[in-house]
Amino acid sequence: MLLSVLVACSCSVFADKPSIVYVICDDLGYGDVHCLAPETSRIPTPHADRLASEGMVFTDAHSGSSVCSPTRYGIMTGRYSWRTRLQQGVVTGFAPSLIAEDRTTVASFLKQQGYATAAIGKWHLDFQYLDPKTGKPFSQKDHKIPPIGAKIPDGPVNRGFDYYHGFHHARNMKAVIEDDRVIEHDEEVNMLPRLTRKAVEYIASRAQLKDKPFFLYLPLGSPHTPIVPAAEWKGKSGLGDYGDFVMQTDNVIGEVSAALAKHGLADNTLVIFTSDNGCSKAAGIASLAKQGHMVSAHMRGSKADIWDGGHRIPFIVRWPGKVQPGSTSDQLICLTDLFATTSEILSANVPQQTCEDSVSFLPALSGQKIVSSRAGVIHHSISGHFAYRYENWKLILARGSGGWSSPKENEVAAGALKAQLYDMQADPGETENLYDSKPEVAAKLLALLRQDVNNGRSTEGGSSKNDVSNVVLWKSEASRGKSLKNSKADE
Repeated sequence: MLLSVLVACSCSVFADKPSIVYVICDDLGYGDVHCLAPETSRIPTPHADRLASEGMVFTDAHSGSSVCSPTRYGIMTGRYSWRTRLQQGVVTGFAPSLIAEDRTTVASFLKQQGYATAAIGKWHLDFQYLDPKTGKPFSQKDHKIPPIGAKIPDGPVNRGFDYYHGFHHARNMKAVIEDDRVIEHDEEVNMLPRLTRKAVEYIASRAQLKDKPFFLYLPLGSPHTPIVPAAEWKGKSGLGDYGDFVMQTDNVIGEVSAALAKHGLADNTLVIFTSDNGCSKAAGIASLAKQGHMVSAHMRGSKADIWDGGHRIPFIVRWPGKVQPGSTSDQLICLTDLFATTSEILSANVPQQTCEDSVSFLPALSGQKIVSSRAGVIHHSISGHFAYRYENWKLILARGSGGWSSPKENEVAAGALKAQLYDMQADPGETENLYDSKPEVAAKLLALLRQDVNNGRSTEGGSSKNDVSNVVLWKSEASRGKSLKNSKADE
């Protein structure tokens, strides 16, 4: 009798704690998902489309950056990565973790709330590889591929995850890692099937533990380079290897959804499907366009750029009984918002000195307005160029793309305006620069951006500060001797 009461109590404790599956693709453009851009998408994505029909599509969701590492840091910490040492570009591994050891992550937070936590896939936030015999770090200079047996002292299992299986980043994809050790070397073409299989296996392992919710972070390495669709997916899309790889990536959603349903976990699992930035030029964007497929849909730019094609990403949420099937939200959100959202779902306060740039989008899931102390969302390009989105306005502190698309900063015509201002409601393609004609709007957005940088946070909360004392706002002007010093943004 007592045992029955204890079991009943245990189940009631976790009844309001949904399991969370967070699938983030690598370089999947907004226009690559068919249901998001049916007029310009030529790649079949039936599983993402079905997920959208069963849940909610966010049409104005943004990654924290237009490239990999910074976005992933923001997801894990609820904080923009340019507040750290990573001011531009990405990390390359063989270095101490970008996430400080004493910083709470969404994984360690959920673990404190009784969740089992697992990460399966690409980490790309730096960690070290230690010689198991001497304990000394291996160097990237001496090891193109991390050696089998190398120990990892500051990886995912040291940042809140109970279990990890995956790889660091694309160039080291052959080095397969489990928990805190490199366990084998394998060909890149096998990685996506491996991650799919491991995710399904993990979900199956939770079937007998339904009284304990889980957080599965599934950061895929696709359709990023190397673009290596498995043999059974070759030719499926009719658009070449990239289209095939997108279809194989979409299939992961199908396998995960089927596993949740098979083991009776679907009804109390919040599933999020998204991407870390826009589509890469390595996909052959121009060739795809000639075949009628627009990777960024109606938007300008692609991966690495400060224009919306670089960072406006697919974002689909399914949560049975909580999210209305087939619904849409046009509210502005950022991938840094996962942390605060889980906090509100669980009615649990986040620790101090964390979630500096995270806002809960939980109200949007039921069609309500997001309540936020954050004025706007900050965008960041591969070269560190900033932009600020406030309501329908977007201010870009760059003359060109700030990334890989033309015109790059060194390609912009002499005499071009030093910044760009767009009305994103009237001009979502960012074609008419209003920086000169709307100086009062530009000044307001610049002031908000400067405030968010200087405060060490963009939301209300305890005092915080950036990890670095010199955050350069005007990257193109910096070469002319203008920079932000002593944590103060200088025009």
